[in-house]
Amino acid sequence: MAKKLMKGNEALGEAAICAGALNYFAYPITPQSEVAEYLCWRLPEVGGTFVQAESEVAVGNMLFGAAASGKRVFTTSSSPGISLMQEAISYIAGAQLPVVFVNIMRGGPGLGGILPAQSDYFQAVKAGGHGDYHVIVLAPSSVQEAVDLMIEAFDMADKYRNPVMLIGDGMIGQMMEAVEFPEERRKPNDPTDSDWALTGAKGRKSRITKSLFLDPVKLEENSFLLADKYKEIKKTEIRFEEYKVSDKNRLLVMAYGTMARICQTAIDELEEEGISVGLFRPISLFPFPEEAVFTEATKSNIEKVLVVEMSVGQMVEDIERCVKGQREVDFFGRTGGIVPTPNEVKDKVRELLGVKK
Repeated sequence: MAKKLMKGNEALGEAAICAGALNYFAYPITPQSEVAEYLCWRLPEVGGTFVQAESEVAVGNMLFGAAASGKRVFTTSSSPGISLMQEAISYIAGAQLPVVFVNIMRGGPGLGGILPAQSDYFQAVKAGGHGDYHVIVLAPSSVQEAVDLMIEAFDMADKYRNPVMLIGDGMIGQMMEAVEFPEERRKPNDPTDSDWALTGAKGRKSRITKSLFLDPVKLEENSFLLADKYKEIKKTEIRFEEYKVSDKNRLLVMAYGTMARICQTAIDELEEEGISVGLFRPISLFPFPEEAVFTEATKSNIEKVLVVEMSVGQMVEDIERCVKGQREVDFFGRTGGIVPTPNEVKDKVRELLGVKK
């Protein structure tokens, strides 16, 4: 299929349709409103349904109900909107329902601003709602990768009956890049093929979908059942990418999402100066590539690790945990909608390596 120039937000909407997800519930919020704008006319063309709810709280509960019927369902939002869905996300995880969430992040805390940021890492990776649960979290660095991971997210949600969240900063939603979609759209899944969906109990035993367990023994059983599922996810769904990692590196940069692309530019330009730096990019933020981080960061040639984020430092805590004190971990970040530049990253690398400009 020929490549098509599309804005990231619109490409995410089309990717969901390609995945056979025709049920979309959302509330507008910048910088991702173009997803809803695109799907409000595109979904009717393919027999889909878009309901604009009265709030993000309502969206979360619509998702719970629709997912319980066995349909592929999803929403897109931005930072404070995702905050308002946290109670429902906890319910969805507790009830083991497959839902895909997209968070095109903006600055925060509070209402913040509409410019790009990565300050929702904790919210996504550490489970922003109550209880013992996890959301599978994927972080693309390009529009094409966002399309590919969006399609994959629905498969993962179905496979594990668990919410999956795709997170990207405002740049990935607003930038335009050439993208390819699958040649054929998948047909919507048939809920009657499921052994858990609520499709009517004619001719079979009734099913119950819930996250409320008043018996503490039953609640504990459900929590341990979820914990076992997360252990399996950690074994099978880890994703990461390395860029110019070699035994010549004295320093290893770690970044995710579009920030990693900016770091790639800095690394390419440093190479021209004779400074060898590698990049480690986590793609799955949960499950986090813990063993790979430790292995790469503690190689004998690596003197220091630099974590670069569009935040005041969130993923850096996970990197420090993984490195286990075996290497010095430094941090550089900008936030509030200010995007670190390649020159700023290069200056920080030179400073850490003691190289004069």
